[in-house]
Amino acid sequence: MMMRRSTLLTGCTALVLALGATACGGGEPVAAGGGDKSLDGRTVTVAGVWSGSEQENFQKVLDAFTAKTGAKTEFVSTGDNVSTVVGSKIEGGDAPDVVMVPQVGVLRQFAEAGWLQPLGADVEKNVDAGFAKVWKEYGSVDGTLYGLYFKAAHKSTVWYDPESLAQAGVEAPATWEEMLTAGHTVSDSGLTAFAVAGQDGWTLTDWFENVYLSQAGPEKYDALAAHELKWTDPSVVKALTTLGTLFKDKQLIAGGQKGALNTDFPGSVEKVFGPEPEAGMVYEGDFVAGVAKDQYQRTIGEDADFFPFPAVDGGPAPVVSGGDAAVVLKDGKQREAGLALVEYLATPEAAEVWAGAGGFLSPNKQVDPGAYADDVTRATAKSLVAAGDTVRFDMSDQAPAAFGGTKGTGEWKILQDFLRDPSDPKATAAALEQAAAKAYKG
Repeated sequence: MMMRRSTLLTGCTALVLALGATACGGGEPVAAGGGDKSLDGRTVTVAGVWSGSEQENFQKVLDAFTAKTGAKTEFVSTGDNVSTVVGSKIEGGDAPDVVMVPQVGVLRQFAEAGWLQPLGADVEKNVDAGFAKVWKEYGSVDGTLYGLYFKAAHKSTVWYDPESLAQAGVEAPATWEEMLTAGHTVSDSGLTAFAVAGQDGWTLTDWFENVYLSQAGPEKYDALAAHELKWTDPSVVKALTTLGTLFKDKQLIAGGQKGALNTDFPGSVEKVFGPEPEAGMVYEGDFVAGVAKDQYQRTIGEDADFFPFPAVDGGPAPVVSGGDAAVVLKDGKQREAGLALVEYLATPEAAEVWAGAGGFLSPNKQVDPGAYADDVTRATAKSLVAAGDTVRFDMSDQAPAAFGGTKGTGEWKILQDFLRDPSDPKATAAALEQAAAKAYKG
């Protein structure tokens, strides 16, 4: 559905929204950056999936916005089903002003439903200056920018206990084959190589995406993500075959396939960094560090570290990312103040507030690396930014939720079945294609 470009960001409104600009008619300046409290009396409602420490840290960013503009903020945690919660609030006449959307597919769904306000020239200028082009593309629908990617995840990191690898005489591998060889060496030393969180199907999609991006390349990755390439393509079968070499090797997976299928994501981190370790390594995003630090008192960079997801079959090392995009709803009661908030989120200053608190990466290349709380997070952030336009967004998050984001069905369920029995990659590819065709058609 083609979206009609709004005219709200013209004339006086554009000036009101420009951080540091002077309001029309000789009034008081409206400036998040200038700290003139010109949005006093406004309350911006922000909805997002975050809770716990993530919500607390984001609140620090919102408080910084309040200190500059005078606009109060109210955060509403939606849980994982953002689209359902936001849809019901819109229908009930209680739409939030800003939503932090965690999936490209959901952002597109909101835009195609006509729910979103274009972010306008001021935000677009900040995005062009600070972000790789790919982040603008993921935030746009039909060439119009609707989403500002404020928080990113680096989902191409393998986390490990340095002592376990050192005792086995293993160094960080650079290739897939080296990683499997290193895994066997770790297992031979008495500790299983990998904890795999097979109970959570989303972790298995991340395994596949990293292998596929490195092995097949970004063009095919994009085509598969858009379902312009069928899942029965030989490149998919090849990636599944490669992944199957790990899944079928009981020496490499803590508890074997059955154990993996009974391990959720927090449990996989516990198996490496908990009080009774069962494995030396766990693959997942940079957010592993937060669990290791907060739950098991590991010091990041000392007794918890990472190496980049290794290159596969001579391809480049992959950089798969995820992220949360700030969007503004047309039906929000404080749409203009909401747009001002998003413009503030596009600045390095806003990102640096959360960077100092930890558990955060920004795709904004203008963020000072010194703002991050530790060297490992700093290195992860630099890797994400350095990848530039070669970064690819989590493929399952780009897909319709029925295929890429629903427990017990679609890609999650099919890859769990593949973990249980990886003997027939062609059959798995066929099942994935059948489910994708139905979901994309719907």
